[in-house]
Amino acid sequence: MARTVTVDDVVAARDAVRDVARHTPVLPSETLSERAGATVLLKAEALQRTGSFKIRGALSKLAALGAHAADGVVAGSAGNHAQALAFAARVRGVPCEVHMPREAPISKVEGAAALGARIVQEEGSVDDCVAAAARRAEEAGMAFVHPFDDPDVVAGQGTLGLELLEDVEDLARVVVPVGGGGLVSGVAAAIKQSRPDVVVVGVEPSGAAKMSASLKAGHPVTLDSTQSIADGLMPVRPGDLTFAHVHKYVDAVVTVDDAQIARAALWLFHEAKQVVEPSGAATVAAVLWPAADSPLADTSAKVVAILSGGNVAPSTLATLTEL
Repeated sequence: MARTVTVDDVVAARDAVRDVARHTPVLPSETLSERAGATVLLKAEALQRTGSFKIRGALSKLAALGAHAADGVVAGSAGNHAQALAFAARVRGVPCEVHMPREAPISKVEGAAALGARIVQEEGSVDDCVAAAARRAEEAGMAFVHPFDDPDVVAGQGTLGLELLEDVEDLARVVVPVGGGGLVSGVAAAIKQSRPDVVVVGVEPSGAAKMSASLKAGHPVTLDSTQSIADGLMPVRPGDLTFAHVHKYVDAVVTVDDAQIARAALWLFHEAKQVVEPSGAATVAAVLWPAADSPLADTSAKVVAILSGGNVAPSTLATLTEL
């Protein structure tokens, strides 16, 4: 297993991504703060290029690959990693192929295709697509880019943590959505090695709580299946590398249910004027409705909730009212 990333790794990744990735704003929200009973800020990563944080990791990995990416890159993804890698590959002038589930949101499939990626749709889960992409890379001599379980990808995602350290005075708690664990690993590595007093909380859907189960077991475990409206948080297993980061640096991982996620996404749309996909709204759900034993139940400290992505179709927002 690769070593956990250092702050120096994240700083180097920042140099690799700064010409393309945006330094996204941290937005105050008086209404959210009033409802939560704490000072809550929103890291608006939905305003990032390609609509999610994933561009950071994709650019970092391409920089690390260098000439090894010349014959093309390939990945498996539910959507946001696909779009990010397609964009990064186009900017860096290399071919890109992405394997996506047939059930992936059509907006994300079309988004990756519009950015120049060759799309291969597969039967099965996101994990099946990642495995198919790895096989394709080996057969075709392309470079495989894992969506989360890769030190260069984790370091790229960690650049978001550096921005929080710079932009938020009296930063006390950071709330991060957890899918495969790349974002929470990078953010936690950047923050905890610089400011160990800052509490980092991961959030995953109760129907896809693979990291929670893994932490309880003491090693990565594979769920039989996952089910959630948060399609970006659906892997059945965390990565070995991301589990190691979470185990070392993350203070707690909490779960929220789909009804809470839907309410949070709609609240962000109506009250904060932020278009956020369910995966990105999970953090706000955890802030608004914390369990009694959650670190977020303590409302005495400043909290930043990361809105990790905004790639949501209008039709999906409309269906959230039915949950």
